[in-house]
Amino acid sequence: MTASAQLDLSTRKRIHVVGVGGPGMSAIAQVLVEMGHVVSGSDIKESETVQRLREIGVAINIGHDITIVHQCDAVTASSAIPKQNIELVEAHNIGVLVLSRAQMLALICGQKYSVGIAGTHGKTTTSSMLMTVLRAAHLHPSFIIGGEVRAVGSGATWDSGEHLVVEADESDGTHEHLPLGAVIVTNIDVDHLDHFSTFDNLVESFERFVEGVSGPQVLCVDDASLSSIARSQKATTYAIHGPAQFTARNVQFRNGGSTFEVLRHEVSGDRGIVLGRVSLQLRGEHNVSNALGVIAMATLLGVEFEVVASSLATFSGVARRFDQRGSDDGVSFVDDYAHLPTEISAVLSSCTDDSDSWSRVVAVFQPNRFNRMQHMSDAYADCFTAADHVVITDIYSSGTTPIEGVTGKLVVDAIARAHPDTSIAWKPTRAELIQHLATELRSGDLCISMGCGDIETLPDEVISARRKFRGVS
Repeated sequence: MTASAQLDLSTRKRIHVVGVGGPGMSAIAQVLVEMGHVVSGSDIKESETVQRLREIGVAINIGHDITIVHQCDAVTASSAIPKQNIELVEAHNIGVLVLSRAQMLALICGQKYSVGIAGTHGKTTTSSMLMTVLRAAHLHPSFIIGGEVRAVGSGATWDSGEHLVVEADESDGTHEHLPLGAVIVTNIDVDHLDHFSTFDNLVESFERFVEGVSGPQVLCVDDASLSSIARSQKATTYAIHGPAQFTARNVQFRNGGSTFEVLRHEVSGDRGIVLGRVSLQLRGEHNVSNALGVIAMATLLGVEFEVVASSLATFSGVARRFDQRGSDDGVSFVDDYAHLPTEISAVLSSCTDDSDSWSRVVAVFQPNRFNRMQHMSDAYADCFTAADHVVITDIYSSGTTPIEGVTGKLVVDAIARAHPDTSIAWKPTRAELIQHLATELRSGDLCISMGCGDIETLPDEVISARRKFRGVS
């Protein structure tokens, strides 16, 4: 029997969320509460997220308790929660339905016309842009997004409209399980080989995913794999660097933002019709591409271009995407979620436009996941070329098991082999990292920290250390 046959979310249920403080599960919990369900949760530590969920009615235990799953209709947990977790074991023992995050998300998607945003890079920003556009069109969309949308202060909401904007995450194959009415796919890059084994398997997974969506399929054909998939589907295409049905021209970057003209083509490669000009508050060609995908999807959903353009102009971004975190004695600090080579290269390339005056770009990177670094540390060799000084720290595990010989030094060595003149520092511990940056940084520098672990607190730590050295409180 399928999960949907066992749990009907159209009527009120009691649902327990294990690991409720995590970004993915907290979004699930919030949406379930706003749908009208009775939701409880558990986590191993207090956090701002846990407190926020309590304020909207989620009863949360710190620590795990087997009695909490009694009288529940279902228990859900992410793949990061061990199967031997006592709450999951108890639920199985007493016959309570246990669902993975993917299964629960699929059930939620089944309640709306769900638009999935998929791809190795850009899902969160693209999802947030599309949600912003649909809100501006007064369509009252619901959304489940993997980051905090600055203008909303949340990454999830259940609203009254028929649309649900959802990130379709490929890391564990979740994307293939979601019942979607429409999809945007931004790109396909090498990642999650612990799940897919090979890049070809990853591409085949995306091909099955796109084939399973009966409604609008919007694909970025600047990506070679997606270009191939688009040819076998009735997909709507977008691109910056080649022919497509939606393209951008006269792209300009200035004052930390982007402007470009949008053209719609009846046939890919024709002269096209100019829809108008778009201004973004976001840097970088990657964000122009994300916006172009949103413009294509919004157009197919019936939103007027003027509404799309005006709402994108007000879009202020997502937390941890070129997040300006402050300055100290002439040094500017920015934090970004970029953790894959293509993302790092894109972010560093966008750091300086014609109006910027940084004397140096200092890039700080925290590698993520031992299994990822085992498979692809060499892929980081060329992505830091736009930085003047590179600092690498040790691997943030994200729950993965240490592997002998696999450390952040593999990334350092890859960069040094490919670019022996690179100014690079290996600072494996947090103390060494802070000490180095506090003394290395000078007025006029931009220090950008990157990664998806606890590197996000680094700007505050370095600013505090610099001020302490100067005797400033």
